[in-house]
Amino acid sequence: MGQYIIRRVFLAIPVIFGIMLITFVLARVIPGDPCRAVLGERATDEICDAFFKRHGLDQPIPVQFGVYIKQIILDGDFGNSLRFNRPVTEIMVERLPVTLELAVAALAFATFFGLIFGIVSAYWHNSGIDVGTMMGANIGVSMPVFWLGLMLQYLFALNFKGTFLQLPPSGRLTAGLDNPPFYEVWGWDLNEGTAFFTFCLFLSNLNLFNSIVTANWEVLWDAIQHLILPTIAVGTIPLAIIARITRSSLLEVLSLDYIRTARAKGVSEASMVFRHALSNSLLPVVTIVGLQLGILLSGAVLTETIFNLAGLGRTLFEAITARDYIIIQGMTLVVAVVFVFVNLIVDVSYAFLDPRIRLS
Repeated sequence: MGQYIIRRVFLAIPVIFGIMLITFVLARVIPGDPCRAVLGERATDEICDAFFKRHGLDQPIPVQFGVYIKQIILDGDFGNSLRFNRPVTEIMVERLPVTLELAVAALAFATFFGLIFGIVSAYWHNSGIDVGTMMGANIGVSMPVFWLGLMLQYLFALNFKGTFLQLPPSGRLTAGLDNPPFYEVWGWDLNEGTAFFTFCLFLSNLNLFNSIVTANWEVLWDAIQHLILPTIAVGTIPLAIIARITRSSLLEVLSLDYIRTARAKGVSEASMVFRHALSNSLLPVVTIVGLQLGILLSGAVLTETIFNLAGLGRTLFEAITARDYIIIQGMTLVVAVVFVFVNLIVDVSYAFLDPRIRLS
């Protein structure tokens, strides 16, 4: 197992390097001028020449790429944003927790209900329940995220206004609600600029985590309420996909000989489905769940825009339109590492779900 993980990590290095190279080159060859995108009407030729020289953009692309790789490997620095003139690390510490909370919540929602609907549909195969569940799954896959998000806002924020079903239409917390970082509440004296301070700041920007460890239940409940609608909006399509994959995989397992033998021996239906059939049908489901987590963490641009969430996807989209190469490179690298890490976890989980698989 250990050798397999080490081998996969080393194999991931050229993959990440290739993604960095392609992203770096494409960001610079697509039409657009970062100086004029950032400065607008104030961007004269003289100002832009100074802008390019200050940020090293006047050098050949291979030289720029070499400097960027050296900067990441030796200094652990993603550079400064061309648009905001701030370190990209600071921007990611602010924006990544938004996407992380939304992605984890959406995946938990999609996995829980997707498994339930898939199991129910497979067990009552070709019944009215099966047809209705799969029709719902097809509708869920077909609904555009931006339309579903707007409909949820219209229904729960406007039509149910003043009732117990009313939910906040946008944002992460109610304006004016105090949510101090946990390290301040605990009285920690941290040195700004250190890696540990950055990590603690990242954790404190996770509203759910920060409110739980500081026992701030008002903030926790408010954060959950703000998270419900975007979670449903972005999690509906993964839910439908997981339900369909679960149904298909479970139907195949339920038709095998050992399931018929278990029924003949008088094994209860619940034990037969959950202990024998479901565990052997989870491999494709786990694969889909892992892929969906990587996709969700890469940023849900439409969902974050509709619900006014300044997350990774929205930031990356704005960086592309503003030709902010530094943010594009840094956030694409983070997404690539996340995908590699998630795929590694999925592959390792196969050995635990199916003892016949050996990672050697």
